[in-house]
Amino acid sequence: MQKLSKRSIGRLKNIDPLLIVIIADAIKDSPYDFGIPQHGGLRTADEQNLLFQNLKSKCDGFKKKSYHQSGKAFDIFAYVDGKASWNKKYLEKIARHLQKVAENKYNIDLDWGGDWRSWKDMPHFQML
Repeated sequence: MQKLSKRSIGRLKNIDPLLIVIIADAIKDSPYDFGIPQHGGLRTADEQNLLFQNLKSKCDGFKKKSYHQSGKAFDIFAYVDGKASWNKKYLEKIARHLQKVAENKYNIDLDWGGDWRSWKDMPHFQML
């Protein structure tokens, strides 16, 4: 049984408590271990803007805000062979598992960035 590391738990500080419950529950029997990257939880406007400037987000943090700024989003990475991975084959399996746990156990529709049409954000999840 897998569980979130202390570092990942710290990175989820101040996001919606229900998202934390879903993540902690889903990791227990996830097809792959996963963690939360730096800035993968709540973000300030300046943190969001830096990601925007580095072309890692479509939201600038000021005019266009991210769900991360309201605590309604989180990002993940797969943990494979002792290393962080953003490989689609791992992220997609984890994503479908997270969505299934959110829907079946908590009646929450978890929006995954990998399902978006115009811009794929494979590590990203948000609660609408």
